[in-house]
Parts: sequence; structure tokens; C-alpha cells
Amino acid sequence: MNIVLATGNPGKLEEFRALLAGYGLNLYSPADLRLSLEVQETGTTYQENALLKARAYAEASGLWALADDTGLEVEALHGAPGLYSARYAPQKDASDADRRRHLLQNLAGSPQPWTARFLCTAAAAGPEGETMHSRGVCPGEIIPEERGEQGFGYDPVFFLPSVGKTMAELTPQEKNQLSHRARAVGKLVPKLLEHRP
Repeated sequence: MNIVLATGNPGKLEEFRALLAGYGLNLYSPADLRLSLEVQETGTTYQENALLKARAYAEASGLWALADDTGLEVEALHGAPGLYSARYAPQKDASDADRRRHLLQNLAGSPQPWTARFLCTAAAAGPEGETMHSRGVCPGEIIPEERGEQGFGYDPVFFLPSVGKTMAELTPQEKNQLSHRARAVGKLVPKLLEHRP
């Protein structure tokens, strides 16, 4: 079964490849297929945004496409940055470090612990218009200092009390057992395999 991974984010591509290893799937990045799509995330939920991306890539490639939409929800910020996690900084073209800095600035003065959770909706779309999705959640806390060299995004400030480490301190193997994306993709794969020719 041929699947295009509907993301240009190198960290996500690496995680998707690791999560889908061993299923006998042929995985392609957009670059492998010379696809360059700018999908506008106009949905009002993670599910809607994930499906927008999956459908766009399935249509452009003629293959099954796998996408996700993920957000960090912080209780002290009333669920922000949420759907806007990837765009959560005042400056355009902000880096991951800029977004983390902005998050910590907004949390300054709020009492700790800063309870938070990562949410991920993984979605797949087929060339005939079929769609499916699943959701994964990973609870944790935001900490005021960055720790760890692994991962991407908010991983260095997202602490997992259950293991005493930030996401960025986990090995890729550990992260792929605990993360929100791992949980969402793990639920989606059996549904996807039912469509394998």
C-alpha cells in the first residue's frame, strides 16, 4: 500500500516513518512525489484540519494520504495555544524556539504547575474520497526551562510526570510509545490496513 505523508515538517516525517515501520507500507514524503501544497488550515477542530490536509494530498497524489493536526492546550491559558500551536508567536516565520519563548512569557505570573496536554488527530484519506480519523492525548505539564535535545516544537518544555522527563529528553523509541501522535496513529493503522489491496 502506497501512502503519502502529508507534512513538510521533518520532525513529523521522522515520527510518522518510525510509527508506521513494520506494517509493509510504502511511505512517501511530499518531496519524494514532487508535491508542494500549501493547505490552509481553516478548520475549527483538529479533526477538520487533519482531514483538509489528508484530502488535499490524496487528491494531488492519487494515493492514500496520512496527515495529522496537533495542538498543545495549557490550562492556565484556557486551552491556548490549541489549534494555533504552530502559529503561536507574534512574529511571522517564527521558529519553534520563538513559540516556546512566547508561551513561557504568557505563562509568567500564573501559579504552577502549568497543567497541559498534547492532542493529536490523525486522519487518512483515499483517492476515492474515503476518510478515517482517530485521536490521541498525552497529559503533562509545561516547565519554565527547556530540557533535552530530542523532538521538536514544544517538546523541550513539555514535562511528563509519569516518566520524570520532558518530551525532548525521551529517546525517539520512548516518545513513540508515549506521545499523542503515537496514540492517534496506533488507533488509525488497523483501520487503514483494512483498505490495503
